[in-house]
Amino acid sequence: MTIWVNEQRDACGIVQACIATKNRGMAEDCHKNWQNELTLQQKEEGWQVILKTVDSWDEVPVNALKLN
Repeated sequence: MTIWVNEQRDACGIVQACIATKNRGMAEDCHKNWQNELTLQQKEEGWQVILKTVDSWDEVPVNALKLN
C-alpha cells in the first residue's frame, strides 16, 4: 500500500500542516496548491512543501489529516 503524505514545513522544519491520502491525484493536486500558496516571504524564509510516500498509516505523522 502506498500512502501519499504532504507536509508544509516552516523555516525551522516544524510541520505546520500535513495531509495523507491513498489517492495519488489528490496528493499531487494538494502539493501543487500548497506550493502555489506559499508567499514570497515564506519562500525566502525557507518554508518547504514536501510530498513523500510511506508504506503504512503507522508512518504518517500523528497530526496529519487522513483522507481516503
